[in-house]
Amino acid sequence: MNLIFATNNLHKLEEIRAAAPKQYHISGLKDAGIIEEIPETMDTLEGNAIEKANYIFKKYSLPCFADDTGLEVQALNNRPGILSARYAGPHGNSGKNIEKLLKEMTGIEYRNARFRTIIAFINNKIIETFEGVVEGKIALKEAGENGFGYDPVFIPFGSHKTFAEMTIDEKKRISHRSIALNKFIDFLRDFSDRQLFETNL
Repeated sequence: MNLIFATNNLHKLEEIRAAAPKQYHISGLKDAGIIEEIPETMDTLEGNAIEKANYIFKKYSLPCFADDTGLEVQALNNRPGILSARYAGPHGNSGKNIEKLLKEMTGIEYRNARFRTIIAFINNKIIETFEGVVEGKIALKEAGENGFGYDPVFIPFGSHKTFAEMTIDEKKRISHRSIALNKFIDFLRDFSDRQLFETNL
């Protein structure tokens, strides 16, 4: 089966391709020749992920999945949340996003936060969502050179390292995106098995 992943993020695309069952060919938007902006107008991660996947499916009639991820900081009433990528402005500058976050957290001792990822899959009348969550806290300052986004200031519980201080393999074992991805891959395997069974009836 060919699947479109509604993203232009090469890091996410390679991560998905490496984990997907071999019978699935995963294409990003550019691979599929899709160059238009994909709408994200909903007020929840679930809504945005479904909206992006549904946009591609309706327009191109191709099985599609999309994800949306947010950093939710308890002391900031779960901000930045769905605005995580554009917290400091519409252009998605990670450095400025982190700078704004740390400034807002100045003097706040309770720094618990969580990363949450939602993957939405659409194929014909099937709409499924898969959630991945990792709990942790916001560091006092940036640390680490790996990862992307808010990784330099997020320390998952049970670790003394930020995500940006971890190796790729260390992060993949515990990250929110990996948790959601593993649930999605399990569903794809089961979906494939059910499709085969139905074909043989």
